[in-house]
Amino acid sequence: MKILGIVLILWGVADFGLSWTGVDVYDSLGIQLPEIIWLYSHFISIALGFGIYQLGDKLQK
Repeated sequence: MKILGIVLILWGVADFGLSWTGVDVYDSLGIQLPEIIWLYSHFISIALGFGIYQLGDKLQK
């Protein structure tokens, strides 16, 4: 689960960075997000990734 969390965090960082260059990561994959979700998609990905990472860390202990 920790690996999935890291992947989601990296996805969110890439989404944030590429959005500054004008690249819509989701649109290039054929995923149409509503405007309000698209504005915060990188924060959502990072938060979900962090939560999954923390959950995996707690389950490992």
